[in-house]
Amino acid sequence: MSQDLPDRLSTNPGSPHYDAELLNRGVGIKFNGDEKTNVDEYCVSEGWIRVTAGVAKDRRGNPLTIKLSGVVEPYLRDAG
Repeated sequence: MSQDLPDRLSTNPGSPHYDAELLNRGVGIKFNGDEKTNVDEYCVSEGWIRVTAGVAKDRRGNPLTIKLSGVVEPYLRDAG
């Protein structure tokens, strides 16, 4: 891999772990060997991802998320 991905990345612009430039390049996540497309945030060193829990919203209108633990493998989708 030509560029090391950060240990933690979020799709929420309000998060300190948000990186718009990197997200625009396309980051894919393999979680426990399976491709996940609904990941909102991940942390490789702690071994967890946050995924959207359907269409449910919290009281501020943000989607509800579920934290899952396991092996997290981020990669860049545009390998070129």
